Amino acid sequence: MKVTAIETINLEEYPNVLWVQVHTDEGIVGLGETFYAVEPAIGHVHQTIAPYLLGQNPLQIDKHSRHMLYNYLGFKTVGAEMRAASAVDIALWDILGQVTNQPIYQLLGGASRDKVRAYNTCAGYQYVRAKSEQGTANFGMPGDGGKYQPYEDLVGFMKYADELALSLLEEGYTGMKIWPFDEYAEASNGTYISTADLKKAMVPFEKIRKAVGDKMDIHVEFHSLWNLPQAKRIARALAEFEPYWLEDPVKMDNVDVLCDYAAATPLTVCGSETLGTRAEFRAVIERRAVGVVMFDVAWVGGISEARKVAAMAETHHLPVAPHDATGPVTLIAGNHVVMNAPNGLVQEIVRSYYATWYRDIVTALPVLERGVMFPLTAPGLGTQLQDSLLKRADARIRSFTG
Repeated sequence: MKVTAIETINLEEYPNVLWVQVHTDEGIVGLGETFYAVEPAIGHVHQTIAPYLLGQNPLQIDKHSRHMLYNYLGFKTVGAEMRAASAVDIALWDILGQVTNQPIYQLLGGASRDKVRAYNTCAGYQYVRAKSEQGTANFGMPGDGGKYQPYEDLVGFMKYADELALSLLEEGYTGMKIWPFDEYAEASNGTYISTADLKKAMVPFEKIRKAVGDKMDIHVEFHSLWNLPQAKRIARALAEFEPYWLEDPVKMDNVDVLCDYAAATPLTVCGSETLGTRAEFRAVIERRAVGVVMFDVAWVGGISEARKVAAMAETHHLPVAPHDATGPVTLIAGNHVVMNAPNGLVQEIVRSYYATWYRDIVTALPVLERGVMFPLTAPGLGTQLQDSLLKRADARIRSFTG
């Protein structure tokens, strides 16, 4: 089997999501995905990865992973090179699964569980869809700021956190992720939050606990926006609400700072979707800077690297939790990894995405019932791009055939 072409596909409607299809001379097509700043990733796919991969055997995944991840430049964190390589790696695993007629989790060593508990990241329908930097200006809030759709969960946690918690509990969810601190971090560049604003940010937690008690795990997202003293201050204020974890409280570029933070709070620290490759995770894991290891399969180096990060975390008795607030293929790929990993903990899901636009993109999604997710069991990823997607007027498809 040989690779005959590599396609990149993106849509004007979803400018932050990129799909990659790897074609073979046996008619099998592998699907991959990555997220954010797609043009540089597209450039790396066509300028660097495609010329290397064309004509090669796609089943030599470890060989290709090593080549793609160990470039002269771009081999750390989640830059364009890492995101492009991650998308291609996912596609290669999809091909292997189709060739062997097995789902990817089976190829990784089989399922360690029949299902995995899901928690809802409380984003709305339009969250981070526009072409702009990550931030409150890109929250995609409804124009009237009201709750006019059932899963407008961003408005929900900001204004109606008690009602949102009850809604999630009724659907079977026992975990929710919120980020009420971002606007204050942006206002001060992460250097200051007043006592009054800190109290305002605590209101959603108060409402959730009053409405559902301890029936709901509260995952707190900080988007790496705070400096160390303010991150510690916020952690102290949150302690009474016993959040499930504190995610990316500071920038994940200084392991000493992370260790300082982790030692200053009895709460569990989670990180980080913003780290690429097991080399970046090594010190964070070995020094216990985090209590839950989170990776994004479409950023960390693909399935090849995600499974190695999971194995490394397992040797240190740490659980792993895949990130997804990005695209349907990332959700599916992460689900294959967490279903296999003996230390798999939870599955992130954005119910507003899962119920709407994810279904417009792919032919199948993992079944989600009463707050738990079941894996796709068809070969490979178990899904494909919808035929209609490739025919859309806003589709930009570029193919490298040599």
